[in-house]
Amino acid sequence: MNQEELRLCRCCFTGHRPDKMELGEKEIKPLLEKAIDEAIADGYVTFITGMAMGTDIWAAEIVLERKKTNKDLHLICALPHPNFESRRSMTEKMRFNKIIKNADLVKEINDHYFTGCYQVRNEWMVDRSNLVIAVFNGQKSGTKNTVDYAKRKGIDVVNVLK
Repeated sequence: MNQEELRLCRCCFTGHRPDKMELGEKEIKPLLEKAIDEAIADGYVTFITGMAMGTDIWAAEIVLERKKTNKDLHLICALPHPNFESRRSMTEKMRFNKIIKNADLVKEINDHYFTGCYQVRNEWMVDRSNLVIAVFNGQKSGTKNTVDYAKRKGIDVVNVLK
């Protein structure tokens, strides 16, 4: 398969950090599960996560759970810069590392931190996807920038909060 054909069966995630959301993990994870299951039913087999706390971690955990019964699924972790997880709590680092260990591919998009490196990572994910699953509350944020970028590129966006 060429890159364009691969892109057609790839989906990425975007969403707010937990402290920016009205709903918590227990309310959002079932919404993500439904959207991911629908994407799988529609033929998506590769999922790209940016590994940020909240949406990205929850979605990655769901994909890894689905991989246990569907060997066709793949998970790509797109890290914005080295040591991305360094400021997380021990519990969050453990979740992060478990996902990294079980991912099919881990890619550092930038070789160092800089202002804008998260948007570069987000655009990298969208450019390699045909669907974006979003947890988006409409507020100005990196999630909004990613949703807007996807729409400008003609990529379908499914917002689980609508």
